[in-house]
Amino acid sequence: MTEFKLHPPVLRLVVQSLEEIFSQGRYADKVIERVSKTAKVRLGARDRRLLAESVYDIVRWWRTLWVVVHGHPFPEAQALGPKEFWPIVGAWLVLFKGFEQLPPWPEWAGQPLPKELKDRFQNLSEADRSSFPDWINQLGTNQLGESRWLQMREVLNQQAPVFLRVNRLKCSRQELQDRLSQEGIETLAVEGVDSALKLRQRAPVFRTEAFKLGWFEVQDLGSQHIAPFLEVKPQHRVVDACAGAGGKSLHLAELMQNKGRILAMDVHQWKLNELRTRARRAGVDLIETRLIDSTKTIKRLRGQVDRLLLDVPCSGLGVIRRNPDSKWKLQPAEVKRLEEVQAQLLNDYSQMVKTGGKMVYATCSLLPSENQRQVEVFLSHPKGSQWQLEEELILDPVSDGGDGFYAARLVRRGDSTT
Repeated sequence: MTEFKLHPPVLRLVVQSLEEIFSQGRYADKVIERVSKTAKVRLGARDRRLLAESVYDIVRWWRTLWVVVHGHPFPEAQALGPKEFWPIVGAWLVLFKGFEQLPPWPEWAGQPLPKELKDRFQNLSEADRSSFPDWINQLGTNQLGESRWLQMREVLNQQAPVFLRVNRLKCSRQELQDRLSQEGIETLAVEGVDSALKLRQRAPVFRTEAFKLGWFEVQDLGSQHIAPFLEVKPQHRVVDACAGAGGKSLHLAELMQNKGRILAMDVHQWKLNELRTRARRAGVDLIETRLIDSTKTIKRLRGQVDRLLLDVPCSGLGVIRRNPDSKWKLQPAEVKRLEEVQAQLLNDYSQMVKTGGKMVYATCSLLPSENQRQVEVFLSHPKGSQWQLEEELILDPVSDGGDGFYAARLVRRGDSTT
């Protein structure tokens, strides 16, 4: 019998979570957070970790598991009840967790025998074994080439490592390592990225005293490359135009030694509220948040800012390891819409940068159509005529170990400098 053990109450919460994700269209991270807090049974740290990891892994391999159980492609836009999810969970326990037999529970009555499941798994098509939608496989092949996409896809189907960014306004990397070690969490320093630590194994880092003191943020290694790429300095006037909950804004503040001004903008007020909370914890006071509800801010800041970070909405294909449900929710029409939004943001927001100032256009996508091609089109547009590409940064899970990110740093040409 496998060493993997899942308590029956937690297993039922896994099924409940899957139903909400696939039948109700909810996002996995929000579902897991809510289910953990509202469960009728009290969940310890181990059970919460098992719940999250189990749900994410089943979501990751959803297509594969569905075809093994049912013998045909999984249905889209169809509400499924709990009974449809139990066989999927059973197949996952057999194929991915090494169960030789399942407990004799009523929910698994009529479940194919483990040997039959394994035989079906061995005979899967390459597409079903990939556990990606056909259209994403085709898109990845078309834009990256078949060999590169196959490499990328294999890594994207793995669990993502956890990285921390040291808040050097409050401590050094060594001090954080020592503090976390005292709290039972071991980390590795990441070579070449002096703000980064990697967890040796997953742990409840948000419960540590070091986190409560604002000594670190959880931030992927790829993401930690973006803020330094903007080349900010103390006293700069900086705009983070698509700030979200502010991970990169906080990194920029640290690089600026908490001196200057950062205007963090987003279309969601709740994300900006979260940024304020994080900034207080981090000891950062140069960030001003502003909800984007009109074009007035852009017009008022025309030609005024030293640095602009434009971390635009994108397909998120570079971060699928962390958000595996996104590959089932994303649709071709949405990718096309996002590309149009990206082009519009580049044309409009770039006007805020002063002559001699710099802008970084960034995505967490792997697709050239959202990355290099967007920059090329912008530079050929009248609004991009004053801009020059300085450097590009291309990070991917295969080569770099972190998430997939793209960034282009551009400078607005003129006689003045910063």
